[in-house]
Amino acid sequence: MLLALLLNGTSRILNTARTLLLIPMVLPPIIVALIWKIIYTPDISPLHQLLDRAGYPLDSLIANPNTALWAIAVADIWQWFPFTLLMVLAALQMIPNDPQEAAKLDGAHRFNIFRFIILPHLKPVLAVCVLFRLIDSFKAFPLIYVLTDGGPGSITEVTNYYGFIQAFNFSYWGYGSAIAVVILVGVFILSWLIGRMGWNDDRTTH
Repeated sequence: MLLALLLNGTSRILNTARTLLLIPMVLPPIIVALIWKIIYTPDISPLHQLLDRAGYPLDSLIANPNTALWAIAVADIWQWFPFTLLMVLAALQMIPNDPQEAAKLDGAHRFNIFRFIILPHLKPVLAVCVLFRLIDSFKAFPLIYVLTDGGPGSITEVTNYYGFIQAFNFSYWGYGSAIAVVILVGVFILSWLIGRMGWNDDRTTH
């Protein structure tokens, strides 16, 4: 949201920046996983080489049980933050200018303009972004499969990956199917709760 506020404009530089920031989202998930596999592999990683030269050697983040899941989260955020950026930016450009100009004439501070005018218009969009990212978080399969394969140990065996292992590695088809159904029900309940928060109600924008 903060990045969308910074990029909300019509200059050529901002248009170029918006285009470049959308690149991670259009890349295939397997390509994103391979990019981060290179970044997290000390022997070939430009990041690790740079840190070594600076005197700050770093072990492999995906081989460390304390950082493996966080490393996958960083890769997932890098891939999908342009989606949230695009939705928030589109919502910002649809906000009418009249209420903001009236508030400026009345001497309102920028923070108050954001809090009482801009943010209420963004709340429904933010709720949709939370919902989509919640659903995507249950589908973070390619990153885990390529980066850690569920390891080290079973640290990154999230629910969907655990169900995949049970079904395809151990042939527990019923158990794997049950896990898939539980995930479906859980996503449905969480989606319903987000909708009940009231952010998708038109009254929140008045």
